[in-house]
Amino acid sequence: MKRLIVCELDSLGIGAAPDAADFGDEGGDTLGHIAEHCAAGKCDKEGVRSGPLQIPNLLALGLGAANAAATGRTAPGLQHDGPFAGAYGYCQEQSKGKDTPSGHWEAMGAPCLFEWGYFTDKKDTFPKKLLDKLQQKSGVPGFLGNCHASGTEIITKLGEKHIKTGKPIVYASADSVIQIAAHEEHFGLQNLLDLCELARKLVDPYNIGRVIARPFDGADAASFTRTNNRRDLSVPPHMPTLLDRVSASDGQMISVGKISDIFAGQGVDQSIKAYGLDGLMQATLSAMDSAGDGAFIFTNFVDFDMLYGHRRDVIGYAAALEHFDRMLPSLTGQLREGDLLILTADHGCDPTFPGSDHTREFVPFLASGPRIAPVDLGHRRTFADIGETGAAWLGLEGFGTGQVALTHGDRISH
Repeated sequence: MKRLIVCELDSLGIGAAPDAADFGDEGGDTLGHIAEHCAAGKCDKEGVRSGPLQIPNLLALGLGAANAAATGRTAPGLQHDGPFAGAYGYCQEQSKGKDTPSGHWEAMGAPCLFEWGYFTDKKDTFPKKLLDKLQQKSGVPGFLGNCHASGTEIITKLGEKHIKTGKPIVYASADSVIQIAAHEEHFGLQNLLDLCELARKLVDPYNIGRVIARPFDGADAASFTRTNNRRDLSVPPHMPTLLDRVSASDGQMISVGKISDIFAGQGVDQSIKAYGLDGLMQATLSAMDSAGDGAFIFTNFVDFDMLYGHRRDVIGYAAALEHFDRMLPSLTGQLREGDLLILTADHGCDPTFPGSDHTREFVPFLASGPRIAPVDLGHRRTFADIGETGAAWLGLEGFGTGQVALTHGDRISH
């Protein structure tokens, strides 16, 4: 019996990629900088956490060793004494962007070697022609925002005006994206989703990767909070991915969290919605309980990115990593003979960096399971090595976009 479980620790980069300077991200190191801040006492907060970063289970799987290999230094608190409990390495992105679809698709065998479309202007971000057409077809009275912004900051700034005027808030980031925020009660969740579906069609000529619905609730600026009803409307992957390979086989492809949205539902047999680190972990464990031979369970732990990376919340990110680490034994302890667990990420989002955008970084490739030996997988030249490895593990056709890192029976290939 062979199964594959992949957990994306969304945004857990482990050191600046060789081309980081091209993205303005030179020196980025999400994990290393969090560890440094914790060791320096900058992440002490009563009732939240204190002291050096405590992630012994992740370090035992080789996370600290992968970070050290990627950066050439060992950050304080990331040392591991004793034998490792799995194979470990680090992956370099080949895709042209540092966004969510690029990272996920490449890891599943489909690097994005084309240029996405971007709305790069910080103000008056979206073309007037686009917004005029969206207003005309949707019937909304207009739009607020139209700029690059942090999602939480812009609803605080414009949420009350949105309620008064009925105008949705539109904004962007460095990703290939248009985000639309609206109040669930005053504007209506379904109205927002319908608006985003319309926007998805209108931005296709601009080659935009995602339209994101950002519903929020609350009575005023002091209480506005984004809800769990976010939805990502992505374009479908440009080539078959590991999700398609599994779905077309005798196995079952089970997505947990936002994975189905990222792949536009393509290749997904069952989509499980879950929220928060605890909810996502529990959903993953439940799927592992029932999944049969050849199954592929793919979970995105979005909180690292959405709640802490983009908000530049170093303390929150550190606490979330420690919380995930405490849950990790429940995941590794449920692995059956023939299971392969891979922990990785899709990009970085260094909370010590200025701004609120992703950072171009290496990502970890941590593999665990009853048949996995503690070996160094080294520097992987593409995220696609993860998809190639997953396909080989399940006995499926590969993609030719990467190299198999290990196979059923623990044969290592560098």
